[in-house]
Amino acid sequence: MPKTMRVIEIREPGGPEVLVPAERPVPEPGPGQILIAVEFAGVNRPDALQRAGNYAPPPGASDLPGLEASGKVAAIGEGVTRWKVGDAVCALLPGGGYAEFALTHQDHALPVPRGMDAAQAAAICETHFTVWSNVFTRGNLSGGERFLVHGGSSGIGTTAIQLARVFGARVFATAGSAEKCEACIRLGAERAINYREEDFVEVLKAEGGANLILDMVGGDYIARNLKCLADDGRLVQIAFLKGPVAEINFAPVMVRRQTITGSTLRPQSDAAKARIADDLRKMVWPLLDAGRIGPVMDQVFPLDQASEAHARMESSEHIGKIVLAVR
Repeated sequence: MPKTMRVIEIREPGGPEVLVPAERPVPEPGPGQILIAVEFAGVNRPDALQRAGNYAPPPGASDLPGLEASGKVAAIGEGVTRWKVGDAVCALLPGGGYAEFALTHQDHALPVPRGMDAAQAAAICETHFTVWSNVFTRGNLSGGERFLVHGGSSGIGTTAIQLARVFGARVFATAGSAEKCEACIRLGAERAINYREEDFVEVLKAEGGANLILDMVGGDYIARNLKCLADDGRLVQIAFLKGPVAEINFAPVMVRRQTITGSTLRPQSDAAKARIADDLRKMVWPLLDAGRIGPVMDQVFPLDQASEAHARMESSEHIGKIVLAVR
């Protein structure tokens, strides 16, 4: 085991250029933790928010970005029974993924699905934890319901489309180009709406309204989402690319019995994340093992090109997931 490791630090709050290579001591696993020798690390929007100074790590977490990774277990802490050294895993991390070694709770790691390479495995935990907990647990999506996901070509969007489709929902998605809309259709969306050319409110109203909406846009989308929800419809908010503030009329929400909810994943307790992992192990990992669903991969960057990876993500030109090759 080496004493030091390569990492990517956030030099100061700012743009992609503040991500810089550095060297740090290899961390040691505490009780219930595993140390992963990281092979690939996923790149996600929360990483960019943290880099910009808008998403602080929870207490006790690494200040390095990176919320998911794949690799092999390099060491285990006291009380770890689920994994042994050498096991291939993919994992949700509290932070620290942009490094050669990263810590996580043993219950937040999952086996690499059959037939999946390490780069793909690094691209599944953050999105599947987020989608499962918000669409199926919090949003209670059922077969036959009309489901709208914004940002359908993003990592979250491509995951949500596939999971909603395989569990029997009618899937609608928004995206910003013909190419991205085509990608959504290939993944199983019944209708992909180019938001630059069509009004998703009118499209969903014509279908009877959405029973569930997963939104990461916020801003003026919040009021528009409520307009196209069906009676007893649910809006689940998971991010605010256009801002967290909106003016809405609550009278229709009450009359039509609509539900507004949302969550963020990173601040949740270890126990809450472990419950999500258990659900995924039972309900979703068999689908990944069978190849019925899988990550849509955009581009792989070397670890020392993390700034370029962030620039691509924030350009919104990508379709699917961006990952960093660490080894």
